[in-house]
Amino acid sequence: MPMLKNPAVKYRPYTPLDLHDRTWPTKTITKPPIWLSTDLRDGNQALANPMSIAQKTRFFQQIVKCGLKEVEISYPAASETDFQFTRNLIEGGLIPDDVWIQVLTPARADLITRSFEALAGAKKAILHMYNACCPCFRDVVFRNSQDETVELAVTHTKLVRKLVDEYSAKYGTQFKYEYSPETFSQTEPDFAARVCEEVKKAWGKAGLGDERIIFNLPATVEIATPNHYADQIELFGRSISEREKVIISLHPHNDRGTAVAAAELAIMAGADRVEGTLLGNGERTGNVDIVTLALNQYSQGVSPGLDFSDLQGVIDVVTACTELPVHPRHPYAGELVFTAFSGSHQDAIKKGFEAQAKRHAADVKTGNMLYWEIPYLPIDPADLGCTYEAVIRVNSQSGKGGISYLVKQALSLDLPRRMQVSFYQVIQALSEETGKEITMEDIVSAFKKSYRFGGGVHEGRLVLKSFTLSEVPPSRPASPGHENGVHDTGRRFEGKLLVDGAVRMIRGEGNGPLSALLDALRGHLDLELSVREYSEHSIGEGTSVQAASYVELVKPNADPNNKMTSGYWGVGVASNIAASALRAVISAANNALGSDPVTPAKAHNVESEADIATAVYDSLSLDLPRHLQTAFLKVTKINTASTNGAISLDGLISLFRKTYEYDQISQGPFTLREYAIFNKDAHTRRFEGVVSIAGQEEKVIGEGNGPLSAFLAGLHTRLGKNARNPQTPGAELHGLIEIREFAQHSIGTGSDVKAASYILLGMDDASNRRTAWGIGVDEDISVSGLRAVLSAL
Repeated sequence: MPMLKNPAVKYRPYTPLDLHDRTWPTKTITKPPIWLSTDLRDGNQALANPMSIAQKTRFFQQIVKCGLKEVEISYPAASETDFQFTRNLIEGGLIPDDVWIQVLTPARADLITRSFEALAGAKKAILHMYNACCPCFRDVVFRNSQDETVELAVTHTKLVRKLVDEYSAKYGTQFKYEYSPETFSQTEPDFAARVCEEVKKAWGKAGLGDERIIFNLPATVEIATPNHYADQIELFGRSISEREKVIISLHPHNDRGTAVAAAELAIMAGADRVEGTLLGNGERTGNVDIVTLALNQYSQGVSPGLDFSDLQGVIDVVTACTELPVHPRHPYAGELVFTAFSGSHQDAIKKGFEAQAKRHAADVKTGNMLYWEIPYLPIDPADLGCTYEAVIRVNSQSGKGGISYLVKQALSLDLPRRMQVSFYQVIQALSEETGKEITMEDIVSAFKKSYRFGGGVHEGRLVLKSFTLSEVPPSRPASPGHENGVHDTGRRFEGKLLVDGAVRMIRGEGNGPLSALLDALRGHLDLELSVREYSEHSIGEGTSVQAASYVELVKPNADPNNKMTSGYWGVGVASNIAASALRAVISAANNALGSDPVTPAKAHNVESEADIATAVYDSLSLDLPRHLQTAFLKVTKINTASTNGAISLDGLISLFRKTYEYDQISQGPFTLREYAIFNKDAHTRRFEGVVSIAGQEEKVIGEGNGPLSAFLAGLHTRLGKNARNPQTPGAELHGLIEIREFAQHSIGTGSDVKAASYILLGMDDASNRRTAWGIGVDEDISVSGLRAVLSAL
């Protein structure tokens, strides 16, 4: 049957109250009501699979954990399960001393008596009795007149009073009495007031505080707009006598989807108490949701007296016990309620967080309140135990602001606006390709891949392994762009760069670290780039603070001032600004390089230490210290003077081996035969060994603060008497030998690893001052150092 074109022929509208002097619209909610959970009674009876005693017990404990002090636990006369559950709570001591349990019974003598039997021994109990009062139920269901309906309520209230007195005397139970004129919202207002007035008189012990009688006024079926329910509550409050001895309680159902609004307006109209369920389970469309009501108040600065700090824990218990899911858009509790997919919403939220951080920082200094004010988020998700990770989620409708917000949350990187635009295009393409929501993990992975960030599998073709910066007089104008926050004096960059897995030693100079690195990339890789934009910020605080740098590079044919042309963005993070900036340049350079071929290393070029170091590293895996690079460069230039500096790679390596007797240590004039090192005390090492000096074996004994200084101390004694200058056999050496520079590193990995040691020795005597480099390689790191000493001698 289709919907009627004129529903007025079938449905009658509600009759509004003539309450022109209503006052509730001018009121505001400034304190919470008394809360009662009816999950275990009204909620349970609405389930396809009612809860077991174990489930009810778990649910009860969660309700108490949330801070509710009144819990309607059962309809004990309706089933043995409800009766036994009530007994288990009481006999098991599971009810906190400050919690009132409530049981429901209709106005029937046998059922009232059974309900009291269930409550025997309870400390605090509310007996809740009801009978239907509206014309539809009076005339159709029960066929009672108004007088008969009043008599039914009065007679059974007197029975309740009698049993309360008996059980109080016998068990010491403190009782409250609650009466519900069921279907109140469909009952004539004057009759509802009349029956409650007669019940109060029959009860005969309404007082103040905990002695107040509770009149529960349910919207058993929601049949009108919320303002009508508020009018009914205000009118009832005016009509009932001894208002100070009465608790007006609400029990709204959600048939029209406005139970929360109806409850809020009714509280403004004077109600003192609300009966509802956690997340709104109940008959038909459910009871009013206590979580929503309480958090609505919380978001207005009114403490509800309930604790939903672990809202997900509440959700887990409710869904497990009721077997009902929570809608993803359910207020406060839904999976998506704090989530923005829309680009404009994401941008507003991102800017809101940024503005609030600045505002709160200023408020802390001035002692002002740290008010929450974020677009689209009326409450802080963190207050409910939620993280900010789900606040912004990405699909094809998302914008750059939301995506950059997620990057900041995951990686603490606050992307410059133009970089946001660049990365947004990456994510948009990914979203359109998949047609699905893009997760935080997808975004982080895409960012690391796009900007070669984080190392490991995300490393690009260019990887900066190490570097040094030194000051030099500025030799050329700055590269286009500038290096805000980075030194703008003349700088020399020297670094070890992996290029497609091979090591290159590169060197460049510029007016700052960035231009020096770009000069090195230009000179060694023919990679011509300049800086268009640079920015930086700190990550963290105190000793753990790091610097994050962002750089956009452009190629020579691009106007660096024309922001419309696309560039290549990079990002770097390090413990200092210079290192982070250099990493950002390498990140961007990777994007600029793409899959283009790289200019091969110029192994025969002897004009720079960097090319010499690259050749030696590639051939021998030796990472030469910078001063050793300089020393060998001088040797190379002397030996290639006749060829204008030209030398083959093989020739260069052969010259290196000969100069430092590399791989020939056992054949030199100084050879280590055997040794042992002892700890004389906590600060002194003792060396004892045999060294061949000019073919004659000598015992060497010395002490020092380490193996090398102990070895040298022993050698010094022998050198004065027996040692010969390797360059001039037969000449004796006189003077004190000392270590001027020392370095070590490993070669290879695993079981094949070796140690390489480099040492610069100096000797001063009366007639001469000499220095010499030595190199030693061995599986034993101590032996490599000792051999380096002998190599230098």
